[in-house]
Amino acid sequence: MTRVLVIEDEPQIVRALVINLKARKYQVDTAHDGATALQLAAARHPDVVLLDLGLPDMDGVDVIKGLRGWTRVPILVLSARHTSDEKVEALDAGADDYVTKPFGMDELLARLRAAIRRAEPTSGGEDDVVVETAGFTVDLAAKKVNRGGEDVRLTPTEWHLLEVLVRNTGRLVSQKQLLQEVWGPAYGKETNYLRIYMAQLRRKLEADPSHPKHFITEPGMGYRFER
Repeated sequence: MTRVLVIEDEPQIVRALVINLKARKYQVDTAHDGATALQLAAARHPDVVLLDLGLPDMDGVDVIKGLRGWTRVPILVLSARHTSDEKVEALDAGADDYVTKPFGMDELLARLRAAIRRAEPTSGGEDDVVVETAGFTVDLAAKKVNRGGEDVRLTPTEWHLLEVLVRNTGRLVSQKQLLQEVWGPAYGKETNYLRIYMAQLRRKLEADPSHPKHFITEPGMGYRFER
């Protein structure tokens, strides 16, 4: 059974999460503050963490940093904080996804399942390096993209950006992380670079670039690749 650690101090939200998770056969542990959460995580080793940022004893970002000191467990942030800076801070600290309150339970559970799938160990075989969508195929090993039976010509920067997103399929990648991985550690605020190159990738790979299905923008936060 998949074990979920819910870190949340609002009793109504905790109750709703526990009921919905247990109904879907998840094991659930709950913590109402950061200190208890870190102790429970060390003792019970959850498979995924749902974390509210507004805890009574410490900021949720500090909980993320505490967990990331020893585990790569997927962390989904649940928060009423709406500003981009706060969301980016949580992602840069090591969160895997961010769901803003109030949230739909179906969406949250879908994000939870996606986070768990990404965390599962892989075989290291061909399936890990070839990613297929309805419209195109990305071969990470060969560094090739094929659309409609023809190879798509990408610039080195376009390829690097695509590669980072595809290797994080389904996961929100922050603007800062993308800039630093593609352009280098000196970059972090040149978001116009991302807009330009994402537009180019959509033009080359999306069936309808103005309504993208694969290269999704999370305004103010970053981008997500979906199959």
